[in-house]
Amino acid sequence: MQLRLDQSVVGPGVPLTDAQWARIEPLLPERTPKRGGRWRDHREVIDAIAFTFQAGTQWVNLLEKCGHCRGVYNRLRMWAVDVTWERVFTALITQADADEDLAWAVSVDSTIVRAHQHAAGARKKGPSWRTGRPRHRPVRGGLTTKIHLAADARCRPLAFVLTAGQAGDAPAFTDVRARLRVPRRRGRARTRSASSPCGPSASSSASRRIGCGRQ
Repeated sequence: MQLRLDQSVVGPGVPLTDAQWARIEPLLPERTPKRGGRWRDHREVIDAIAFTFQAGTQWVNLLEKCGHCRGVYNRLRMWAVDVTWERVFTALITQADADEDLAWAVSVDSTIVRAHQHAAGARKKGPSWRTGRPRHRPVRGGLTTKIHLAADARCRPLAFVLTAGQAGDAPAFTDVRARLRVPRRRGRARTRSASSPCGPSASSSASRRIGCGRQ
């Protein structure tokens, strides 16, 4: 079963559809961890995580029906560390490629994400007790992170790279292309697109020289 753009998507107040859940459920860890009690239902937690990011709200302001904010955040971090999210992401694009559902005219661009104003409240003066060095060093990008993303013709992510906010798009373009790797059930993983349009700031001569042949 293929998920089309006209189907319901995850968003504020929009839960996962049964078709979406059927795809990712087998890729998630068991609900009974090695230590502690039974985890809250994975589907409810994913809906809560999606709500937080789509609504742009703070974790402490998570709706009561979504569960405790600490538990939801801890699950998000845990699955990032044990590469659960990466495993789900890879499996979904592999299946889409097998179903010939990926449009291989890949676009690459970037966007800047600024930390919430509350992130500026951390201690900045005084040395760290472990190293004796300042805890924070000023950076040109300020409280920002840049996301460099490669997406197919239907705006679905294929690969991404995170950099500091002041990083240029052109240098990161090659890194994003290097991470473009879609495993196949037979043969080598696909690593090149039919074409790779890029944003204006990444349209350097070096970026244009990168091969866009099909593999």
